[in-house]
Amino acid sequence: MSLKIDKQTLYLVGGVLAILVISSLAGWILSLRVKSEAGRATVKNLNARTRAWWIMVAIFALAMATGGLGSIILFALTSFLALREFITLTPTRGGDHRSLFWIFFIILPLQYYLIAIKWYGLFSIFIPVYAFLLIPIRSAIAGDCEHFLERTAKIQWGLMICVYCVSHVPALLSLKIPGYEGQNGKLMFYFVLVAQISDVLQYVWGKTLGRHQIAPNVSPNKPGKDFSAESPVPP
Repeated sequence: MSLKIDKQTLYLVGGVLAILVISSLAGWILSLRVKSEAGRATVKNLNARTRAWWIMVAIFALAMATGGLGSIILFALTSFLALREFITLTPTRGGDHRSLFWIFFIILPLQYYLIAIKWYGLFSIFIPVYAFLLIPIRSAIAGDCEHFLERTAKIQWGLMICVYCVSHVPALLSLKIPGYEGQNGKLMFYFVLVAQISDVLQYVWGKTLGRHQIAPNVSPNKPGKDFSAESPVPP
């Protein structure tokens, strides 16, 4: 399956690249001009986000260029690396090792294989139904019951976020939509655009108009201004 790269798609991609170039230049200039410690921390955060967007754009551009099988392999590798990072940050025990083996080397490849053979019915329920049942059963067989529910839930939702959710991108690229054949790349572009605009707007809002952190205990570094010390509420 190959994607149709028309003028609209080229304009969309070109617009994103132009924005990233401008953002990179602005970040570089700010890194030279800003001197305060707080300002440099903000610029560093902004530049880190811009670099992450460059990487994401490169991945999605490669997926669109390769089409079918190439995008499946690319995102399967992305899921593998993301899941490995998630599990690295999640405390596990010896009783989880065989469950993790099933997740990395059986469940993950099968999820993407279902996309390759276009078995979308099983693809949509394979992880949230069958894998969610298999993981606790396999961990229970290992006989390690300490913090069993907590460990199982962490592994399950790591699989859900890093594999199930990510696998919908190559699935979206291979769907056959009547009257829209070969233009699935635009759907993927919209999918990514919504997520990224949400990230950009919350950052800009927090830095320019934000007054109070909504959940400081959950996300203490979320951008935002707190003017309570400068403008106390009158009694």
